[in-house]
Amino acid sequence: MDLQLKGKTALVTAASAGLGYATASALSAEGARVAICSRDLERAQDAAKKIQAASGHEVLAFAADVASEADLTRLFGEVSEALGKLDILVCNAGGPPAGNFSALSEAQWVTGFQLTLMSVVRSVRLARPLMQAAGGGRILTILSSSVKKPIDNLTLSNTFRPAVQGLCKSLSLELADDNIQVNGLAPGRIETGRINQLDDAMAAKQGKSRAEIRAASEAQIPMKRLGQPEEFGRVAAFLCSPAAEYVNGSVLLVDGGAMTSL
Repeated sequence: MDLQLKGKTALVTAASAGLGYATASALSAEGARVAICSRDLERAQDAAKKIQAASGHEVLAFAADVASEADLTRLFGEVSEALGKLDILVCNAGGPPAGNFSALSEAQWVTGFQLTLMSVVRSVRLARPLMQAAGGGRILTILSSSVKKPIDNLTLSNTFRPAVQGLCKSLSLELADDNIQVNGLAPGRIETGRINQLDDAMAAKQGKSRAEIRAASEAQIPMKRLGQPEEFGRVAAFLCSPAAEYVNGSVLLVDGGAMTSL
């Protein structure tokens, strides 16, 4: 299926690894001209080279901490100058620190707020005039299955991811007149470095091994396995494409059927 992304421009934040990298890879494979960022410029450049080598399409790399207003303002200026326009924005950020309420410090709450919620607020604010100038666009936020069901030991995610979901729903109404569609994509258990970190944290909390934690989680997934990043990336590319023209204000789960609620 041709997703009609050739000639489109895209910015994927926090895309040097994990789900951001998978999304940028899928967009580039479909012919989009992609820009990515990471706090570490060298990591971003290495990721961009790998994606470009696989897709044959140009990928640009920038340094930016999405939790920083100044970094985001600079990033969008650089991306606008380099790409000339912006059709697609994928808002991604590293997950906030793990921990239940009693274990979290004031500083961690502030970090989670800036990283998870405000990074999206600021990115959309900066992207909107660029998309208006382009005649419309697609905004996709990478969320978590915690928007549907709280996850043990992830209080910050349980708090701020639903806030981002609410923001996206509001934006889908407000930005529709600008021909800008806003959707969310909520991963379940996708095999990334972040999942390994969370499994290690849960293993330490429960006095078990990572393998035991992994086996228990896989047993609760109808497909009996973790998802792969590229499986997530392909869904993300679809939601960013003209093929999903009439999808707006939605949150799609990519979780192997783990979330059983209607």
